[in-house]
Parts: sequence; C-alpha cells; structure tokens
Amino acid sequence: MSNEIKKQAETKMNKSVDNYAHSLTKVRTGRAHAGILDHVQVDYYGQMVHISQVASVTVSDAHTISVQPWESKMAAVIEKTIRESDLGLNPSSSGNIIRVPMPSLTEERRRELIKVIKSDGEDAKVAIRNIRRDANTELKSKLKDKLITEDDEKRSQDEIQKLTDKSILAIDKLTADKEKELLTV
Repeated sequence: MSNEIKKQAETKMNKSVDNYAHSLTKVRTGRAHAGILDHVQVDYYGQMVHISQVASVTVSDAHTISVQPWESKMAAVIEKTIRESDLGLNPSSSGNIIRVPMPSLTEERRRELIKVIKSDGEDAKVAIRNIRRDANTELKSKLKDKLITEDDEKRSQDEIQKLTDKSILAIDKLTADKEKELLTV
C-alpha cells in the first residue's frame, strides 16, 4: 500500500522535473536550436497547428534556424507568425526558405533570463515539495486507519524524502546548466 503512494509520488516528481526541463528549452540563449519554435502555431486552413506540422525546421548554423514550408503558400504565413510571436525574432524569406537569425543577447538580457529560469526552478521545487507533503499526508492517513504500521510509515517517509532530494537536485542541475549556457557568449 505504501509502495503505491511512493510510486505515485515518484511519477509526479519526475513529471515536474521533465516539465521544468521542457520549459527551459523555450529560453533563448543566443544560439539557434529548432526547439525555440516548438510552441509557435500557424493558421493552416483555419486550424491552428505547430510550425513543425507544416514545415521542416532545422538549424543551418549556430545562429540561424531554417524553416522550409511543405506548401509554398505557407511561407508568408509562417514568416508573419514568427515575427509576431513573443520570441522577438525577425525572420526573412529567400524563395521557399525562411531564415530566422538569432539575435545576440545583451548582458542585461542574459541576467534577466537567469532570474526567470531561477524563478521557474523555485516553482518546480515547490511543486515537488507539495507532492512530498501530499504523499506524507496520505501515509499518515493510512497509519491512522491502521492500514500500515508506524515502521512502514517512517520508512516510506524517508524514501519519499530521498525522492524529493533527488528531484530537487535534478532541478538545481538543470538550472545551473542553463545558467552556464546563458552566460557563455
């Protein structure tokens, strides 16, 4: 019974770490990577779809993303959507290929982005601690209902704490890696 609670907690904590890691991919570092355009959606015959569903998105060099629409009439729509997105990018078309140059980040902007990722990291840690609290509450409830012994409860709480520490360490590592990437000019 307590194993089930631990498995649920571990699954939720891993999901929190994965969500944080995914959110970090959206933070621009001045270097080009195709994931930057993942959340941008274009109007495709009245349907909002991700760019990757209507075009090939590749990295042509360290500072340029190339977007090649599968239908030539989508080029103008994709270019306009990227320009109007919240990413601050200025794409340019050359025939059927849209080139998206990545502007260099200023020192001030790098510092702002570091604050943002640290704040997001703290939010992820709070989510993990909340998962720990919920699991411990559930364990106490099982103990009160005499479904598990005090030893089982104590052992399970220790294991959940280890999972929590491991997840928070993973968040810290992701944050430190992204910070290092942001500070690399």
